Amino acid sequence: MSHGQEQQLERLTFFSDAVFAIAITLLVIEIHVPDPEGRGDAAWMEALGHLVPHFLGFVLSFVVVGALWAAHHRVFGMLERFDPAIVWRNLALLMSVAFMPFSSALMSTHPTERIPEMFYSLNLFIAGLLQWRLFRTALRAPHVRADVADADIAAMRRRTLALPLMSTLSFALAFWIPGPSNLPLVLMPIVVAWFARGGFRRRATSTASTG
Repeated sequence: MSHGQEQQLERLTFFSDAVFAIAITLLVIEIHVPDPEGRGDAAWMEALGHLVPHFLGFVLSFVVVGALWAAHHRVFGMLERFDPAIVWRNLALLMSVAFMPFSSALMSTHPTERIPEMFYSLNLFIAGLLQWRLFRTALRAPHVRADVADADIAAMRRRTLALPLMSTLSFALAFWIPGPSNLPLVLMPIVVAWFARGGFRRRATSTASTG
């Protein structure tokens, strides 16, 4: 890779890291310090108790944004050449990530309401689709390093299916059980690992052979 291409790829990576860092920091800024009416221990415990949905929403969104960044970091580490086609695709993904503190705060403030839960799931679904689109464009010859195995590329592409799938399930569940509808998102690490190993593909192959 020429020095110019290396510099462009580094600039794109550093900019992306900065957006991820800002977004993940803004998640906690949305949790405001309580101001209880009383000054006793009971008043403070009650005030902190009201913030439990915000704490849970912060942890969930932190994990999701962190997973998006980890995948982004790994994919960009696989690249050898700069492809101008990924610039706007990358910006689209970053836009959805930058929007996540708002959708997370909306969901955390109204944890049992259908629309806020669906809005949050929709934000994650869009981020997942944009990540899939970006990685599909980036992970192709001649931009991938020669020492990156085809199996690693295939596994990374499969991993990107997890977030769209689980956010779709969360969106659907929000119709009936807002709040617990976020459970599929909690299972994201397990689903990502399953997709990375090609579990769904092996199951489909097994079903076809037995059928």
